[in-house]
Amino acid sequence: MARGGAYERLVRKLTVEVLWLYVAKVLMTSGPLRAYEVKKRIGETFGIKPRTVTTYTVIYRMSREGLLKPQRLDGDVVYALSEEGIKEFREALEFLEKVLNVLKS
Repeated sequence: MARGGAYERLVRKLTVEVLWLYVAKVLMTSGPLRAYEVKKRIGETFGIKPRTVTTYTVIYRMSREGLLKPQRLDGDVVYALSEEGIKEFREALEFLEKVLNVLKS
């Protein structure tokens, strides 16, 4: 099946442009991780290969917004999902489910 520009834009919107959802999911299932470990797990789990700088930018933004809790571990910084991050992730999933239900009806 040939895929056009609209499909490719949709894939980008639901992957790179909402990468924070994938970061949140990885941290919910894995616990605290270093930024490079988050990027690696996203690739392994979802088959998405975001650029390193994109992943780091998303992680730092999420930290500034209070969605992640940076912690020191063996001299490195690891990131854990905060309570606010869990709440925001769940709200985002509910929104996506509503959108899909409307589109499917």
